Amino acid sequence: MSEQATQTIEETPETPFYLPSGDEVALFEHAWRNQLPVLIKGPTGCGKTRFIAHMAARLGLPLFTVACHDDLTAADLVGRHLIGDGGTYWVDGPLTRAVREGGICYLDEVVEARKDTTVVLHPLSDDRRILPIERTGETLHAPPGFMLVVSYNPGYQNLLKGMKPSTRQRFVALRFTYPTAEREREILMRETGVDEHLARRLVALGAALRRLKDHDLEEAASTRLLVYTATLIQGGFDVLAACRAALVEPLTDDEETVQALMEVVHATFGR
Repeated sequence: MSEQATQTIEETPETPFYLPSGDEVALFEHAWRNQLPVLIKGPTGCGKTRFIAHMAARLGLPLFTVACHDDLTAADLVGRHLIGDGGTYWVDGPLTRAVREGGICYLDEVVEARKDTTVVLHPLSDDRRILPIERTGETLHAPPGFMLVVSYNPGYQNLLKGMKPSTRQRFVALRFTYPTAEREREILMRETGVDEHLARRLVALGAALRRLKDHDLEEAASTRLLVYTATLIQGGFDVLAACRAALVEPLTDDEETVQALMEVVHATFGR
């Protein structure tokens, strides 16, 4: 049996806090042990990135995170030649570094990247596990520790920015959503140090705002925003002002909608 298959996984005080909601930790570990790529889908601020940071630390692997965007190309992932005083030299991109070092390469919001990125992802996400680098003539074989992880928000999917079935079916998939009220209260208390009473009220406020998502908001109030709000309040900032700055204003630019959301805040915390 390989060293990877028998490795004991232990958390340390430096492991980023993550509160599981189901079997996602075990599934991720099994995927890593069996050299399977993972796709994570879920709304903004529900814990996808924190989960990956937690798992990288838990597995003792270097983590290379790429925030994907419209201008991200395959060369940004693989690497490119640069010009220096002594001539040209090659610089590895984050994907290449992850393959060389045997770490996790995490592509956040992968559907935002240009379509040519799938050309380099496909051979790494099947049984070949290779990364051809045309510009250097190399073909890198991913070591056992390497893992490819991608994520996206299905709520933003459209015909122009969707993941092709031929790409999606190369991954083991995890669906994330916002935590239950009980888990969200515990997350707020663990992350920010607020007491249970305040955590309970903030979670109730988040739930009330999420119910408005389909009516007035493009995106729901995330757990991340609740953590930001709790952090400000725990630091001594006014409760209503903290809710506006960290929870309401990030959700909308429309002043009328802001006022409507603040009415929900006032109903939760009092005027």
